[in-house]
Amino acid sequence: MFSTLLRSLGEKRVCTMASRTEINGSGLKALDAKRESCSQTKTLHIARPEKGKTLADFQNIYNSIAEKMKSESAYDDGTGYGPVLVRLSWHSSATYDKNDNSGGSYGGTFRFKKEASDVLSKGLENATKFLDPIHSEYPWLSHGDLYTLGGVTALQELGGPKTPWRPGRVDTGPETVPAHGRLPIPEGNASYVRNYYDRFGFNDQEVVALLGAHILGKTHLKNSGYDGPWDDDTNIFSNEFFGNLLERKWTLEKNAASNMQYNAKGGIMMLPTDYALVQDPKYLKYVKKYADDQDAFFSDFRDIYVKLLERGISFDDSIEPLVFKTLKEQLK
Repeated sequence: MFSTLLRSLGEKRVCTMASRTEINGSGLKALDAKRESCSQTKTLHIARPEKGKTLADFQNIYNSIAEKMKSESAYDDGTGYGPVLVRLSWHSSATYDKNDNSGGSYGGTFRFKKEASDVLSKGLENATKFLDPIHSEYPWLSHGDLYTLGGVTALQELGGPKTPWRPGRVDTGPETVPAHGRLPIPEGNASYVRNYYDRFGFNDQEVVALLGAHILGKTHLKNSGYDGPWDDDTNIFSNEFFGNLLERKWTLEKNAASNMQYNAKGGIMMLPTDYALVQDPKYLKYVKKYADDQDAFFSDFRDIYVKLLERGISFDDSIEPLVFKTLKEQLK
């Protein structure tokens, strides 16, 4: 019945001549009777949460990450670890490809040097090292869940929107690491940005909302070849990214690494892919919307961020999204 059946822990590739079939913990389950070509084989990522774990267990992990962020707030000249944790959750998810459902956050493959050594991920070893003690404290947690929960924790603790999160990612082996070349380059124009995010199935509104996360942190010449923060406040999540795009006077200049970036007074910067959002009329209307309405931005960002973190994963209806209380909320 099957011309190809490749299995690894938590990840499955199924090729069927007569029906599409899913592999889960209970064996094989027919999904439909539609004939499917083997050339269209897709990877199936089935969420499998650790049995017996409740919201309280994951809230404990959230708290451990948040408390560690507080105690190590001097990192990166006072920016703290929050922005780099959000970036790690992004990069560990941004290898997703809708064409074959490969990549993404499911397998936690950023823990392997093969993936982490991508030149576009320089500096993220600081985030994984930060999270290593958390994994040692909660060894039952998969790395995919750890990296995405780390991002959700950081986002909320830095003032971002309440963000529902679901567990169930399963660590897979190094053979499932996607090839380099799936992360976005910073020097593209609007056409590049649109084509890049088409691989995720994201529309224009979702792309603009997602890029609003660049309000957090800063670029480092030694890592990315770009230099400077996107805003004066590097560790507060807000809609100021969009206000800065519209209100600041930007000058295209060559930096010390000979890369072109947009600079404004006060030392803030924008990548070419950031500035492309105001050069394209379809993107620009959402930039204006979010600059005027932070609540709309927070709502739309939450939705697309969750979509990014869960791309390519099949969650059973019984796996309910978890919403965590911030450290401040728990003091009330």
